[in-house]
Amino acid sequence: MGAPEPVEHPHARPGELAYWVTFDGPQYDGDGNGPYRKALIRDRYVRPGS
Repeated sequence: MGAPEPVEHPHARPGELAYWVTFDGPQYDGDGNGPYRKALIRDRYVRPGS
């Protein structure tokens, strides 16, 4: 959705980035909260789609 953003958190890895991603459909988190249509995801968790 745009340029990556630096992660500013004490536990972030040096130079770690985060990306805004848009989901194909509404998503719920592990606690059942949502629906979410987009999220800011750290680069270590982003995997290319198929």
